[in-house]
Amino acid sequence: MEQAAGECWVVGVDVGGSGVRVGAAPADRPVDPTGTRTVVAAAAARVSASAGGQDARALLDRLLPALDTLVAGLPGGARIGAVAVGATGMALLGRDLAARLPGPLARVTGARRLVLAGDAVTAYAGALGTAAGVVVAGGTGLVAIGLRPGGSWCRADGWGQLLGDCGGGAWIGRAGLEAALRAQDGRNGGSPVLLAAAERHYGPVAGLPAALQPRPDRAALLAEFAAAVVTAAEEGCPVAGGLLRRAGEEIAATATAAATAAGGAELRLVLTGGLFRFDPLRRATLDALAVRLPAACPGAPDGPPLLGALRLAAAAAAADGTVAPEFPWPLDPPLLAVLDLPDVLDLPDLAAAEDGPRRP
Repeated sequence: MEQAAGECWVVGVDVGGSGVRVGAAPADRPVDPTGTRTVVAAAAARVSASAGGQDARALLDRLLPALDTLVAGLPGGARIGAVAVGATGMALLGRDLAARLPGPLARVTGARRLVLAGDAVTAYAGALGTAAGVVVAGGTGLVAIGLRPGGSWCRADGWGQLLGDCGGGAWIGRAGLEAALRAQDGRNGGSPVLLAAAERHYGPVAGLPAALQPRPDRAALLAEFAAAVVTAAEEGCPVAGGLLRRAGEEIAATATAAATAAGGAELRLVLTGGLFRFDPLRRATLDALAVRLPAACPGAPDGPPLLGALRLAAAAAAADGTVAPEFPWPLDPPLLAVLDLPDVLDLPDLAAAEDGPRRP
């Protein structure tokens, strides 16, 4: 997109475990979530050995067409001042994203600045802005993030579905499928209700290992079953109900760890993310929090992680000259970094360099 004189806009990108959301908003006024232009692409985050983590090329295949659509719909003469990408796994598995995203995003948007952030940071910025507190972001995964006195991030969990994300969507889905397989075998702790739900969703359970183990989007596939666990709990399945209570305890423990690291139990606390749309899980979490953090009063988020990405982009567009003194959130690469995109425009387009272009 040619940089032309006109109104400055910013673009936010929220890359979750099960989809990509892209939004644009004017840079010179507070972001209004209800008035944001958005495009949604259904695409699960993919982890690959060749990428050493999150697969940037797979993401760009979905993201660039969505950006093209969004940019084409902006008012005439509009220019994009900054883009912010908040991605699951950015902090721990984001090497490929950091290397491959800047060039293509600079070319498509013409933006001068790029913010690369973990999805925990965009969840925080969307929920609390720059205010101090702790945000628990629950979706396919689960992470709690807060700001320490003096301005540094602290995180708890967010270790991914193999090693952590306890209480998150993939964790619940996996626990539900384990209960289904226990019922299949006749072992203790099994749930015939969850076994029937698993067969409706995935087919015969004997095929589950082959269907799930090789998939790079395995976390998203596991998280799909969380809704079935919630339904089973609402219908009176004691095993499913127990799983949700365990999930609530795990989430509360993670929130408590982040609150302790952030400096106390009386900080503002917000639960955000699609996981908490499940009322039984939200109630279980609040019950556990009332015991672990009785001084906390969980509140509603300002908005979703996409709002956070737009807030980060607006701050980057407003910053002039040296970023560090003016950017209102603590920079901590790879959890949160700001790049000057003109510096990367001359770099090769790594996403298109292998096997030729993949975009239509």
